[in-house]
Amino acid sequence: MTFIEIIDILGVAVFAASGTLVASRKEMDLIGFGLMATLTGIGGGTIRDLILDRAVFWMADQSTLLTCFGIAIVGYFTASAIQQRYRALLWADAIGLTFFAVNGARIALEQGAGPLTAAVLGIMTATFGGLARDIVAGEESLFLKHELYVTAAAASAVTYVAANALGTPLWIDALIGIAVGFILRGGAILRGWSLPRYRARPGRDW
Repeated sequence: MTFIEIIDILGVAVFAASGTLVASRKEMDLIGFGLMATLTGIGGGTIRDLILDRAVFWMADQSTLLTCFGIAIVGYFTASAIQQRYRALLWADAIGLTFFAVNGARIALEQGAGPLTAAVLGIMTATFGGLARDIVAGEESLFLKHELYVTAAAASAVTYVAANALGTPLWIDALIGIAVGFILRGGAILRGWSLPRYRARPGRDW
């Protein structure tokens, strides 16, 4: 198994784990755990593959689904042992976010997408699964939090695309992209890092 393939399966696993942690917070049954793990683990990648008009990754390789189901079962029986589960969710989501941003951009480039398109698809791959998870669970989406989230995914995807253009080995590009995004997201979790936000202004009389 190559380094890139390891990143792919780890991304699915940690996103699936974040889905099970949400399911535990909502006190769902085992089927609910499976739904949340699968939705989070494959949601973003499914949208990416449909846009790229390629075989949906979890239909071509069902080990992805087995990973999600396995994580769901483990999470159902062990989530109660994790203290401060929301904190664990944030860190699991941060890892999955950067892994998926890099892998989404990589797949888009391999399918012939341009650099900008690849970066956008990397961001979508990283964020849409978590967005679907939060909508289904009725949770406030991380999209709406003040601290960096989509920005961290964008940093991972753009950094990977830029490094890839230099012709360095893929595993180095991937590590750099993951590191940049994870540092930003980690700073957001620990320090509340955020970009300046729009502030509404009174309308102008014409």
